[in-house]
Amino acid sequence: MSLFQPQKLGALTLSNRIVMAPLGRARGTPASREPTALVAQYYVQRASAGLIVSEATHVSADTVSRRGTTAIHTEGQVAAWRKVTDAVHEAGGRIVQQLFHLGRKADPALLPTGAWPLAPSAIAARAEFATPQGPKPFPVPRALEHDDIARIVEAFGLAAANARRAGFDGVEIHGANGYLIDQFLRDGSNLRHDRYGGDVEGRARFLLEVVEAVTPHWGADRVGVRLSPHPHPDGTQDAAPRRLYRYVAERLAARDLAYLHLVEPATIAPADRIAPVVRQAFAGPLILCGGFDKASGESALAEGRADLIAFGAGFIANPDLVERLRRDAPWNAPDPSTFYSGGAAGYVDYPVLAPVAEAVS
Repeated sequence: MSLFQPQKLGALTLSNRIVMAPLGRARGTPASREPTALVAQYYVQRASAGLIVSEATHVSADTVSRRGTTAIHTEGQVAAWRKVTDAVHEAGGRIVQQLFHLGRKADPALLPTGAWPLAPSAIAARAEFATPQGPKPFPVPRALEHDDIARIVEAFGLAAANARRAGFDGVEIHGANGYLIDQFLRDGSNLRHDRYGGDVEGRARFLLEVVEAVTPHWGADRVGVRLSPHPHPDGTQDAAPRRLYRYVAERLAARDLAYLHLVEPATIAPADRIAPVVRQAFAGPLILCGGFDKASGESALAEGRADLIAFGAGFIANPDLVERLRRDAPWNAPDPSTFYSGGAAGYVDYPVLAPVAEAVS
């Protein structure tokens, strides 16, 4: 099986099985969090991917952190994203918007007046966040009340409706990487004793309510979910991940979603992989992400471990990554100093391959 074969993904038919993973690059307008013309240029350069998953996009004003990250809860943001999606479609690409809420990993200084980071339980993330004054440790969040939870679920639904008006081809719910949904899922960050905590059914409830809020605006066949079952450095982890993610995959399969997107590095030993558990429970398309190259990606496809492979850092430095994979050409190395630096440098100025010369008869 090849990375270059077409793939059905819910309501979408993709030209190849190469996915551009969601990559936050902090190139939005700082005040309004609207994507700029530079953001449109960046995604257009990478439109040869079978599917682009946009940078994680804030669903409300009470989740913001790094300056320059984008959002989808105002009319200005919807209009700005429409310019991005129109440009990607004109270039022949497909793009879905990833929706997320930071939860306990929000920056208190950037939240609306009087707001504070929220989480399932009052446990600080074991990590630091960037500020103009340097790195700072995440504070202890406020544990969510039931009315807070209902408000955030509603925000996901409104963001999904906005994404549709902005011209996306679908949405991906970000349930990974230690953000709010992930914080609910895992027993290392969720110590609740109410209906949103305790056993796997309780801890998965928030994610499933978000799915139910999002799908009416799209249909399930244009909705995906991203999960990351392995321990996160910020302390988001679970004592029994196989049981948890089997249950989650079963519940999502019952909702006929377009796909599941699983973060499981290619370097994970076979005995420690969670993907096979998810694969058994979820019959729909599965995307794997995590340090793959062409050989390891095609191996995962051939073994039936995945239907599509997502590439992250490879797409940062290689706007023509699909062509490089096709030609077995070397990849540009990304420059981490420009990941969140703003401006065009290290964003839209990486070199591309020279066109292949046509044979002369």
